[in-house]
Amino acid sequence: MNKKVFILFPDGVGLRNFAFTNFKEIGESIGFSITYWNNTIFPIKEDLGYQELKITSTRINPKTPVLSHARKRVELALSQKRTNDEVYSTYRFPLKWNSIKDFLKSSFVSYHERFNVTQKRWQQLMDQMYAAERSTSRYQEVRKQLMEHQPDLVFCTTQRATQAIAPILAAQDLGIKTACWIYSWDNLPKGMSTIETDYYFVWSELMKQQLLEYYPKTKPDQIFVTGTPQFEPHYDPDILLSRKQFCDEHGLDVDTRYICFSGDDQTTSPLDQYYLEDTAIAVRKLRAEGRNLAIIYRKVPVDFSGRYEQILKEYQDVITAVDPLWRPMGDQWNQVMPTKEDFALLVNTCYHSELVVNICSSMVFDFVIHGKPTIYPNYEQPQLTKGIRDIGQNYEYVHFRSMPDREKSVVWAYDRSDIYKGIKGVLDGELNPVPITRQWYEIVNKPELPEKASERIWQGINEILN
Repeated sequence: MNKKVFILFPDGVGLRNFAFTNFKEIGESIGFSITYWNNTIFPIKEDLGYQELKITSTRINPKTPVLSHARKRVELALSQKRTNDEVYSTYRFPLKWNSIKDFLKSSFVSYHERFNVTQKRWQQLMDQMYAAERSTSRYQEVRKQLMEHQPDLVFCTTQRATQAIAPILAAQDLGIKTACWIYSWDNLPKGMSTIETDYYFVWSELMKQQLLEYYPKTKPDQIFVTGTPQFEPHYDPDILLSRKQFCDEHGLDVDTRYICFSGDDQTTSPLDQYYLEDTAIAVRKLRAEGRNLAIIYRKVPVDFSGRYEQILKEYQDVITAVDPLWRPMGDQWNQVMPTKEDFALLVNTCYHSELVVNICSSMVFDFVIHGKPTIYPNYEQPQLTKGIRDIGQNYEYVHFRSMPDREKSVVWAYDRSDIYKGIKGVLDGELNPVPITRQWYEIVNKPELPEKASERIWQGINEILN
């Protein structure tokens, strides 16, 4: 009889890795029965035709967010204490003190961060969070679903979501094996894990080492190093469009060479629009020198701030916006869902651009797969005032220490004139960080056959169940 696996989507971030790649087809081809256990508003059965079981109740215990916040702060304080490294304090968001409710929550978090920085207290906070979730009607609903369908394994597609806690606890309480995908390359040092599972799947040996360091209860034989499915579409030649077709679809000129500016979210890069403007000024200058250049602007899918509008209007002679194909399915940022079509759009944007300008995201790896370099701006904007976050601290984060050679892994722009020099240097062949960027990519992702990540995940699941 086929082994039954529940793929749990506590939120929409896992859709790209586990619904829009060939992940399901690969699992079925080796004999697994797969059900998508869906906690999101994305209609998996309706849109993709996959077997789906909906979780209808999304109400977590009111105590859970504040317990999780305290747990995270204690975790970061533990890391700082252990390493004597100030970087962990930069992962904290400011506490809110605006109302009585905010005051009480922040006081609770602050007390634990100050007086309870021990592994024992961290575990007690986790246990309190788990007890809170076990007390909900949501826990009863997911437990009932598991008893009815009796899967052999629940595979959670992200470790970050508090929405994952009740389904994972229900599975564990029923003796069902659980596994978890560590969602992003930067998540482990940031204290973003809200669940504990029997097994973990990570991108790389580096992430395996981090998992063992930050979560000392974890044992090496619980961890599978597989690479990540998020880069698999870049290796599929059938996705690529001809230059003419790509340009025709997006109102671009076949003979123009395009620089991609990949936007970032407001938290990471609050003044991102001005880096787009600096890139546009550089491109105008290069055009004045006789180069046929323009910019493809790809916004971060969850940004609805309107902060780029003035720049797009003012520089429409050099910027064309090619928006991600994500679908808003509600009023909140976390209700904007990715689509399978956007994977193809991203692949073609990388393929048909000369390089990317971006503030510190993993887009550097999407582009290097196609042999394209990245320019990372790393300077303050004059609009930076008190209370606005400087992008420079992003590059000090732990995950950027994985660069094999910091100065050569990307083209750095330490002031706005460096964007012009960087673009010119790349186009003239005088600057080429790609060989070092590739080494970096092979550190953060499994270097052998990166296009086979989904297969390796299924091999790991097979090993767990046998």
